[in-house]
Amino acid sequence: MTIDDQSHLKKEEENGTNPKINRYWIQRYDLFSRYDEGIQIDEEGWYSVTHEEIAINHAERCHGKVVIDCFAGVGGNTIQFAKVSSSVIAIDIDPMKVQMAMNNANVYGVANHVDFVVGDFFSLAPSLKGDVSFLSPPWGGPNYCKVESFKMDMLQPRDGYSLFKIVQSITPNIIMYLPKNVDLAQLEELASLSSPPLTLEIEESCIGGKMIAITAYFSRNAA
Repeated sequence: MTIDDQSHLKKEEENGTNPKINRYWIQRYDLFSRYDEGIQIDEEGWYSVTHEEIAINHAERCHGKVVIDCFAGVGGNTIQFAKVSSSVIAIDIDPMKVQMAMNNANVYGVANHVDFVVGDFFSLAPSLKGDVSFLSPPWGGPNYCKVESFKMDMLQPRDGYSLFKIVQSITPNIIMYLPKNVDLAQLEELASLSSPPLTLEIEESCIGGKMIAITAYFSRNAA
């Protein structure tokens, strides 16, 4: 998406003429409370960014830590991590998303606490060091909710087992943000197959009393 495309999308958002994002438009202040101050979101970001209230909750686990946001997108989680952690490494393969994340972090006044990286997380992983890795990989778009049980192999661009193995080489303290219909037995399997096994805490991530996702906290010591 070019800058001109982003400007066009912004006008469509404000005019309510883009049917793909209309359902998310009414949630804009839930996604970013400072939306009116210049927040930028691309089409994918509207349905993939973490609600701010939930992102704040994720960040509460990371006070004083070095956090790696492995699939940062437009920066919803990155911003909240940056408020409380010692530093954040925010990675995304899409340069336009990284540009938007930088802009959004500037809106919240935390950009100086973030190292933004354009690149493939899987290629970068061997060189990364941090205390906590945050994983919110693509769920395959809004259609994830149409399946009865969301499986690890539905995650993109790699299945959850491969992803989890790679991220464990960085740190055993892992936060995964996943669909509400994720197969919980598979999360338990991820923890038990680790050597040594990891502690797993599963949290229902709710907005307005309604569960919209699952957050899984894996740790060897408290994250």
